Amino acid sequence: MSVYTVVERAQLVAHLKHYDLGHLVSFQGISSGIENTNYFVTTTRGQYVLTLFEELKAEELPYFLTIMAFVSAKDVPSAQPILNKAGNYLSTLNGKPAAMVEKLAGTDVDSPNSTQCAVIGQAMANLHLASLELDIYRDNSRGAHWRQQAAELLLPLVDQDSAELINSELAFQAPYDTLGLPKSVIHADLFRDNALFSGDQLSGIIDFYYACNDYFTYDIAVAVNDWCINTNGSLDNTRFKAFMSAYQAIRPLTEDEVRHWPIVIRAAAFRFWLSRLRDVHFPKEGEMTHLKDPDAMKQILLARRELPNNYCLE
Repeated sequence: MSVYTVVERAQLVAHLKHYDLGHLVSFQGISSGIENTNYFVTTTRGQYVLTLFEELKAEELPYFLTIMAFVSAKDVPSAQPILNKAGNYLSTLNGKPAAMVEKLAGTDVDSPNSTQCAVIGQAMANLHLASLELDIYRDNSRGAHWRQQAAELLLPLVDQDSAELINSELAFQAPYDTLGLPKSVIHADLFRDNALFSGDQLSGIIDFYYACNDYFTYDIAVAVNDWCINTNGSLDNTRFKAFMSAYQAIRPLTEDEVRHWPIVIRAAAFRFWLSRLRDVHFPKEGEMTHLKDPDAMKQILLARRELPNNYCLE
C-alpha cells in the first residue's frame, strides 16, 4: 500500500456522495505496502480505508471483493467492503477502480508471540474451510509461471551468487504445478502487516488483493515465513508449532501436503524474493513508496534450503 495516485480533498468529498458514509472529516495517505494507492478516510460516520487499484483492472476486482464480503460473513475476522448507494463494492475515482473498506481496530504486529501465531493459524484454517464454499477461480498471479518469467527477467541483472540461487530454485520447484495438493481460495499474502491485532486478539485480516486459487499449504508457507522466523531467517520452532497446531486442529494436513512441504515453503520464499528484486530493479513512481528489502527474503530462502529440520510438520 502506497500513494501513486494523488486524491485531492475536493475529489474525495465528491466521491463520498456516492456512499452513505456521512461527510469527510479527514484523510491521509498510507505508505506501507507496494501495490495500490491507499488512504485512511475519516467521516462523520466512521473510519474507512480507500483503495485505488494501480494494476488490477475493474473486471478482475469482483473476485477479491466477493471473497472479502464472504469470509467476513463467515465470521473470519476480516475487513468488510462497503457498498455504495448503487449497491456496488466497486467504483471509480481519479480514473482508477476504487473500493471503500471498513477500517479495523488494532495495529499490525512487529514481533509476534506464540499466541498470536496460533490465532493466525486458526484464522487461516477457518478461511480455508470457508473458501471451499466459494465457486470462483483465479490463477495465482505470482504462481510458478510468473516465477519463471520473473527469474528470466532478473537473471541478467543480479550478481552471480543470486543467479545461481535462482536457477537452483527453478529446478527444485519445477514439479510445483503437478503436486496435486488440496487447494481453493487462499489469501496468498498474509504477512504481519496484513493482520491487525489488539493485544492477542485478532481484529481482522486485510488486503486480499493477492488472493487466488492455490495450494492451502502455499498460504501457510507464506505466513510462517513471516510470522514464525528468527533474525537469521530460520523458523522459530515454538511459534511455528503454535501456528501449525492451531491450524491442524481445524484442518489436518494430508500426507501429500507434508511430503511436498519443502517445495511449497521454498516456492513461497522464492516468490517474494523475486518480487522484491523486481521492485528494486523496476521501481514504480509514487508520492509515497514502501519497498521491502529483497535480501531479507533471500536469507529466508537460504535458511529453508539449509535447515531441512524446519520442514517438520508434526
